[in-house]
Amino acid sequence: MNAAVPLALYVHWPWCVRKCPYCDFNSHESAPQEAAYLAALIADLEAALPAIRGRPIVSVFIGGGTPSLMAGATVDALLAALRMRLPLLPEAEITLEANPGTAEADRFKAYRAAGVNRLSLGIQSFDDRKLAALGRIHSGDEARRAIELARRHFERVNLDLMYALPEQTLAEARHDIDTAIATGVPHLSAYHLTPEPNTAFHHAPPPLPDDDLAADMQDMVEDSLAAAGFEHYETSAFAKAGQRCRHNLNYWSFGDYLGIGAGAHSKLSDHAGIRREARPRHPEDYLADPVSRNWQPVAQADLPGEFMMNALRLTGGVPLAWFSERTGLPLATIEKSALAGRQQGLLEVVDGNLRPTALGRRFLNRLIGLFLNDA
Repeated sequence: MNAAVPLALYVHWPWCVRKCPYCDFNSHESAPQEAAYLAALIADLEAALPAIRGRPIVSVFIGGGTPSLMAGATVDALLAALRMRLPLLPEAEITLEANPGTAEADRFKAYRAAGVNRLSLGIQSFDDRKLAALGRIHSGDEARRAIELARRHFERVNLDLMYALPEQTLAEARHDIDTAIATGVPHLSAYHLTPEPNTAFHHAPPPLPDDDLAADMQDMVEDSLAAAGFEHYETSAFAKAGQRCRHNLNYWSFGDYLGIGAGAHSKLSDHAGIRREARPRHPEDYLADPVSRNWQPVAQADLPGEFMMNALRLTGGVPLAWFSERTGLPLATIEKSALAGRQQGLLEVVDGNLRPTALGRRFLNRLIGLFLNDA
């Protein structure tokens, strides 16, 4: 395995004020146990250190849940503990996910002082009726105030938005995108709302736009952001020049990542191959035993599909050489599937980069399916 595979760190915070009906992430409506959880995270990290052998950390992402429920002092202590134990690159991107509620926004200055250098705000919509339908606890006005405050303390800010919301019209979706563009933030993530299994919306689906209207919304999002100077660099991600999310780019380019915290997942490479790990999912189970993890090797037959499932989300693709460098498999493994993708107009190789065509981006699942079980 190539020793140059980059390594990122993910830290999971499992608590929320309220579980949103569309959310399938590992989040729990219970009182956070900050001090105990911080101690558990440090114990988890220390137990993982032998597996990463002093490899430099290119990025840190603190996600959830709602990490902005953490006090500024807790984030400061967490980042200090990471710096003491890990070779964190000086230019490392350190992102924290935040909700735009008033209580969380009051902490933004402290997060920046602690060393967080990128904030990701879960806006979803600026429409109060749509926010209520999504179970969000902030208002459109709170969202605008939080963005203003975030931009005061952070140069790098992302907004998460959703479209194809319950009973949403094209004009309403356009208003959300136009409002987001007007804030001047350099990065937007725009997701099609999809009722996932094991969510309240899956069990009792709300009235959602039909496929044709949702497709019109997707076209509108892409066209509006392109006209505003955003590059559509990943399926749901749009960035101004120099503002791509480095942490997510590491996922999509099949880099390695260490995950600590309740339910966190890791993907780690070494001379023996690639393995995945998972921590105990429920916060109480994790607090009781933060050094426990289930792990299993990734079968060679699954590696082409896993690599492509990530890499082909990038509109510019990835260097073809990365397939061998990051899976340990020869390029001949995917030769037949790549040829089929090119013949179907879904895949192309440009300047040594393997990337989806415009048609391939629209039929991404079909394209990825060509590489499943290639080995």
